[in-house]
Parts: sequence; structure tokens; C-alpha cells
Amino acid sequence: MHSGKRFSALEFAVWTKRSIYILTLLSAIPTILYYCGWVFLSFPWQPIAIMGTAVAFIVGFKNNASYSRLWEARQIYGAIINDSRSFGYILRDSLSVNSSKVEEMFLRHYAWLTALRFQLREPRAWENMDTAQFEEYAQKYEVPERVTKIDDELKKYLSEEEFHYILGKKNKATQLMARQSRELSEVYAKREINDFQWSQINQQLVKFTDSQGKAERIKNFPYPRNFSSITTYLLLLFIVFVPFGLLKEFDKLGDGTLFEGYTVWFNIPFSLLVTWCFHTLDSVGEASVNPFEGSPNDVPITQISRTIEIDMRDMLDETNLPPAITPKNNIVL
Repeated sequence: MHSGKRFSALEFAVWTKRSIYILTLLSAIPTILYYCGWVFLSFPWQPIAIMGTAVAFIVGFKNNASYSRLWEARQIYGAIINDSRSFGYILRDSLSVNSSKVEEMFLRHYAWLTALRFQLREPRAWENMDTAQFEEYAQKYEVPERVTKIDDELKKYLSEEEFHYILGKKNKATQLMARQSRELSEVYAKREINDFQWSQINQQLVKFTDSQGKAERIKNFPYPRNFSSITTYLLLLFIVFVPFGLLKEFDKLGDGTLFEGYTVWFNIPFSLLVTWCFHTLDSVGEASVNPFEGSPNDVPITQISRTIEIDMRDMLDETNLPPAITPKNNIVL
């Protein structure tokens, strides 16, 4: 998540510099050929304008869908924050006679948050972080799940026996929540909590499982490839044809003036501006469509998980609280 007021113009320029080079070249080639006498390269601008309208609609649709996925992901983690706090004080007050069990279940919840964020940061084939544009910008910040190992993180919270048990599981977050349910059932069987307390705590576990499933749905189901592909193809066609459609229009600008024959060179900067706008809008959508991949626009699940841990440890009156995660170059994950 970008925590500053805005991305600066320089950041956008650096982020899109590769596309700027390519778009400049695509604008320059037909302009140079036209200037050299290949006037037949000039296309009518009307069909290209119609194509641009279609591209604008489909890019806008994609960006709306991308934002919806991002906002849904943030809502999911907002629910995890609220449910974790409720789980903490309900569990603490219900099991006040067994403080060691409370602490154990608190630690297991931190482990669940850790396992979930590591699972959500695992790469998928359709994600964008392995492209040159995103890899270069990623040098400005760190993705915590790529600089630490899940083994080392889980070891902080689990007993030796449970640690090795969880490491052998495919979906570690699910199994940690299953262990919470088992512990709760054992406590209930010993009558350390009553029916109402058991129901309350169990409802919180169900909510966590529900939130995990929602996050996994976004992670494992990409923006539909048919919509993504047609957007890419139409955008590419539009970018290629724009410089050809503006050649004659800019050439006419100089008719009857001292600049006659030279105004065609305006085609390069103006075609670049138009195509850059469309391409960058599409890139912004691509940067937001996968909200757990580790991009600057991600939901800050690591920071949220640390905030939950701090709040819950504070409920137990612990004094040695972990530090909050702060932004690096205005990026926090």
C-alpha cells in the first residue's frame, strides 16, 4: 500500500519508462517514413477514434473490476482485524481461570495470521511481479514474506510438536484453525467454559475460516483471462494505429505558414501522449488486480497482522510488544 499523498510524476515516469521508449519508437517510425515521402501511410483518423472509444470502455471496465477486487480484499482483512479483537477479549474473559491456555491460543492465532499472509503472497502464473516493470519498482521496498521464511516465523508462536505437525500440512492456516477448534472442544469438555461461551468463541473461529476462504478466492481466481486478453489486444492495435491516424492532421497544421511541411513532427509527442495515457491506465489496473501479490498497491496484510498481534498482546498486559511495521519509501505491506 502506498502511504503517501500520491505517486509523484517522476515515479510514474520511471515506472513506465520502458513503455515510453517503445511508444516513442512506434510514433517516430511512421512519422519519419511519412516525412520521407511515404504519404500513403496516413490512415483516416475516424475509425481509429472509434477504436479508441471501445478501448476506453474496456480499460475502464477492467480498472473498475481491479479496484473491486482490491477493495474486497481490504474489507476481508478489515473483518479479520475486528474479529481478532473480539476473539481476544472473549477468549481471555471466558478462560480467565486457565491463563496458560489463553496464551497458547493467542499464540496460535498469531501463527494463523502468519501462515495466511505467507500463503497469500505465494506467486501465481497470472500475477505481474516477475515482469521487468514491477521488479524494478520493487527495489524501493521489501516484501516481508520474501525476505523471511515461514518456518522461522511460525517457530516463534508454536510448540516444537505443533510446529513440526503444521509444517507437514499443505494448507497451514486451515490446520492451525482446526487446532484452535480442537483446543476449544477440549476446554469445553472439561467444563472450563459454558455453552454460551463455547458458542461465542466457536462463532469467531467460523468467521476466521470464512475470511480465509474469501481471501483465497481472490488469490486463486484471476481476473478472467478472456477480458484481460481482449483488453491487451485492442489496446495494442490502438497504440499501433494512433500515429498513422494523426499524420495527415498534423501535416495540415502548417499549410500556408512558415512551418509547412514540418508540423508533421508534432505527431511524435502527441501520439506518445495519447498512447501513454491509455497504456498507463491499463498498467494501473494490472497493478491493482492481484491485491496479495506484493505490489505497491497491495493490501498491507503484514502490517495488519502485526497490528492485530500488538492489540491482542496488549489485552494480556504484555509489556514487550513487537514494533509496528512502518512504510519504506512510502510503501507498506
